[in-house]
Amino acid sequence: MMIVMKDGASEREIQHVIEKLENVGAKAHVSKGKYKTVIGAIGDREKFITLPWEAFPGVEKAVPILKPFKLVSREFRQEDSILDVRGVKIGGNHFTVMAGPCSVETEEQMISTAELVKKEGGSILRGGAFKPRTSPYSFQGLGVEGLKILAKAREETGLPVVTEVMDSRDVEIVAELADIVQIGARNMQNFLLLKEVGMQPKPVLLKRGFSNTIEELLMAAEYVVSSGNPNVIMCERGIRTFEPFTRNTLDLSAVPAVQSLSHLPIVVDPSHATGKSELIEPLCLAALAAGADGILVEVHPNPEEAWCDGPQSIDFNGFAHLMRQIKSLMRALEKELS
Repeated sequence: MMIVMKDGASEREIQHVIEKLENVGAKAHVSKGKYKTVIGAIGDREKFITLPWEAFPGVEKAVPILKPFKLVSREFRQEDSILDVRGVKIGGNHFTVMAGPCSVETEEQMISTAELVKKEGGSILRGGAFKPRTSPYSFQGLGVEGLKILAKAREETGLPVVTEVMDSRDVEIVAELADIVQIGARNMQNFLLLKEVGMQPKPVLLKRGFSNTIEELLMAAEYVVSSGNPNVIMCERGIRTFEPFTRNTLDLSAVPAVQSLSHLPIVVDPSHATGKSELIEPLCLAALAAGADGILVEVHPNPEEAWCDGPQSIDFNGFAHLMRQIKSLMRALEKELS
């Protein structure tokens, strides 16, 4: 259920509602919009649904939320959620470019890539320190040493960093050294991990599992938000279909679908969706045209020598060309590069 407060409701009136919810064993989640404050009530519905909420001072109305995902739904919050990551806006009318190599290899590789990303207009540096691989014999990432290299690249360029966490035991160190904590496709329904990242304050980039529905993605985001962290970025990165030409099939319909159902921002990762560098640019532009709030792109100084996922990485010249195309399309769409 959501309790909508009147325009100008005082902090005391808001706190009174929160205390009443907590007294009946419910959890209160407060969302302050431009004009109204909405309090989401999560818990045993029978304990609070019968209370006369509209008789409480400052309460305008109480409305049941029918969707199985409550806090991430448009019913709970009509306005788009806009995240601020070290001054970089994600959501709303902003378009955010997150770029960098699949895996952190060396300090030189990361700093040179970060400098290129910043020069061409990208605003967030991506790179994997912990790598989930299908084969146990494949490169698994540099771990904590990779996190330290990412932090060094941020120090050199000022770009915020997004990187993946795979294990709940690593959440603390990843959250300490990164600016956005990524949950990869394979862990989208690792509910213990979702709860753990929900209990730390850094924004969470949540990738859709390659065999999961849009509702399951939203329910995974609900785990994070209901654990206390409202700062979630959804990510469409392709789903498995019968088509073998690409690594996965990029489901661009997920962008407007998620935006109609949820207030959370959604970005697109065409690199993992296709596995082919030549498809990256057209699908980035398609994602922008479809209304995505940003893209996640793999960029490497020399894809032929990449330790991980070279075939789906674009080189520096390719990224520079991509950014020129993005800026041109953004002018037509009246979007703002964050």
